[in-house]
Amino acid sequence: MLHSLGDDGTPAGEAEIVPDVAVAVAAREAVGDARWVWRSGRLLYARLLRSGVRVGRCHDVELVGSLLQARDGGAGAPAPDSGDAWPAGEPQPGTSELPTLPFEMNESRSADPAAELATLISAHADQLARIRADTDPARFGLLTAAESAGALVATEMSAAGLPWRADVHDHLLSGLLGPRPPAVAGLPLRPARLTELAAQITDALGAARPVNPDSPAQLLRALAAGGVRVSSTRSAVLRQVDHPAVPLLLEYKELARLYTANGWSWLAAWVKDGRFRPEYVVGGVVSGRWASRGGGALQIPRLLRRAVVADPGWTLVVADAAQLEPRVLAALAGDRPFAQAAAAGDLYEAVAAAIGGERAQAKVALLSAMYGGTGGDGGQSLALLRRRFPQAAAFVETAARAGEEGRVVRSVLGRTCPPPSAGWLALTSESGDPDEERDPGAAAATRARGRFTRNFVVQASAADWALVMLALLRTRLAAGTAGDGVPGSCRPELVFFQHDEVIVHCQNDAATEVVAAVQAAATEASWLVFGDTDVSFPMTTAVVDCYADAK
Repeated sequence: MLHSLGDDGTPAGEAEIVPDVAVAVAAREAVGDARWVWRSGRLLYARLLRSGVRVGRCHDVELVGSLLQARDGGAGAPAPDSGDAWPAGEPQPGTSELPTLPFEMNESRSADPAAELATLISAHADQLARIRADTDPARFGLLTAAESAGALVATEMSAAGLPWRADVHDHLLSGLLGPRPPAVAGLPLRPARLTELAAQITDALGAARPVNPDSPAQLLRALAAGGVRVSSTRSAVLRQVDHPAVPLLLEYKELARLYTANGWSWLAAWVKDGRFRPEYVVGGVVSGRWASRGGGALQIPRLLRRAVVADPGWTLVVADAAQLEPRVLAALAGDRPFAQAAAAGDLYEAVAAAIGGERAQAKVALLSAMYGGTGGDGGQSLALLRRRFPQAAAFVETAARAGEEGRVVRSVLGRTCPPPSAGWLALTSESGDPDEERDPGAAAATRARGRFTRNFVVQASAADWALVMLALLRTRLAAGTAGDGVPGSCRPELVFFQHDEVIVHCQNDAATEVVAAVQAAATEASWLVFGDTDVSFPMTTAVVDCYADAK
């Protein structure tokens, strides 16, 4: 069933029963700029794609509902000033009629499709009213539109898949670990290199019996027997120890992690027909960053980027936003000297020149300002940065105080951080009894929440920008000339997105246009999200055959 809606979400005309939803959607897409309303595109849109049907726009009730719930759950808790002087961006224009789909394509799964459709229409209308009631409906409307567009991108990327050479992956594993080990009783044996390292570790520790490097307890006992006492066997702790077994242990840990997380079992489970197809989770992190279900899509080891190779006659356009979060802070704070520094090609170099230090010191100072660091080698540089760029420093300090006081903060487009838990409130609240001592953990909990909200306003705003850029890039790729007159399977495809990085797989002769589309999308996203700012958001692009060659 399909039903057209007006701009306010109210039904227009009668519901239409169609024999094939995919065919009906394709026909509507061919004649107009439709915006589809559905409960969740995660499953529905995947089925449309399998039928060869793509849509331009949608309103994802599930994702928008999460944004609204987070916002309204923190109602009454004012956020720090996020710079009202920045003009609000405008969301994509609506259409006079919005086709609505039932919850699932297969209507036979529902006992009453009409009732489900009515419920969906009501939920959508309620969401539109709540968006209009936002303190800044234009910005929040842009966020909901971008979040819904992100769901389309995520599904399309899973369907397209990231090009992945299984033979290259296998060669890399064999070179580091030795041949793929056989399985005994259904469980694979330890690879040859790990077996060799385990024996060398035992010898270096002087142990009478074999030490299992995968057992922290055994390692701690063996180290202690040799006069080395450490708090844990974590790599960061071991690097501080001068012992012949340590280099072997560190190598073992690195190779064991590769074998466990991205070894031959991973290859067999996740790479099919030359493609890695993970399931992306839009807004899977509270800051708006994406996550993934299985496969570790957002944690591809640098080594294995060698296996990401374009198809013959095709290339990879790899683009990432340089120093995104510090630039976002500059745009948020309205600190003109900081914004002018951010207009430079290398923000860290510009800040170093402004505070009279080295680039590395400037980077540490900026990261400390955003993440709440105070001491160490960057302490003096942080103090200089606060004096040189007081508005930028004040912006994140205001966000930190809001968190310490139990309030919520919002990103530039209105994504709201989670409110403090009941446990946090109980721990940090002052007792009414003046003789009762405050919980000793209260101060630490207060500071921790302050660090969280300090970073949230920057990281979530960076996620806002990246999401809008991604949605605009998708639109530009679909409307570009690179794929005109050729089958859909030959058009440029977004195949990867991670925080501030995108990969487009395209034919060789389309690479120049794709690079231009990336830059144009970044420029437009900057204006929509931050208005007429002096801050630049440059995209570093590389046209390569192999992902590993991009950096």
